[in-house]
Amino acid sequence: MTELSLEDLAAAAVAVLNGERWAITNAAQHVPARPGLYAIYGDERAWRDLQLEPVPDMPLYVGKAEESLVSRDLNGHFATSPSSTPRTGGSTVRRSFAALLRESLDLHGVPRNLAKPERFSNYGLASGGDARLNEWMHSRLTLAVWPAPTGMPVPLGDVETAVIVRFTPPINLDKNPGKLARLSAARAAMAAEAAAWRPES
Repeated sequence: MTELSLEDLAAAAVAVLNGERWAITNAAQHVPARPGLYAIYGDERAWRDLQLEPVPDMPLYVGKAEESLVSRDLNGHFATSPSSTPRTGGSTVRRSFAALLRESLDLHGVPRNLAKPERFSNYGLASGGDARLNEWMHSRLTLAVWPAPTGMPVPLGDVETAVIVRFTPPINLDKNPGKLARLSAARAAMAAEAAAWRPES
């Protein structure tokens, strides 16, 4: 059997991620608890809400799950399980969406651990913000996944990089030649708001 090259794997991932996708609320029955890549897509309203010109068949974000697509995506980013709580402080995807939806969803950055304020770039959201963001994500976004082949000969991160370069999804900051310039500034503004947070006396 011929060993798959990085180019072969990236092409396979792009083809699958460009294919079937599921509503976030229905994704649990389709997403395997395996390593792999995922692509987050938005409907036309989502692109407009993010102040982006809609691009058909371009994902908003591509990421990797080194251990489980279920725990990383469905629980970490989207909190679809009844036992999972949406936590923007633990998800770079949520922080990026929050930064771009700050005004429209009335979101405010706070330290992700109010008892020990630090690492403000990993900001959380003030009371009610995670619920509003979750509602928006569940109603506007869809998900596609590519489970990594067993015994894949190249690191998953290398395949992720190749796929990001191919798609240039606007919400990706790392590895992305087409990253959105205003996203870094929007996230910095949320981090500054978190750094300025003080407990109510």
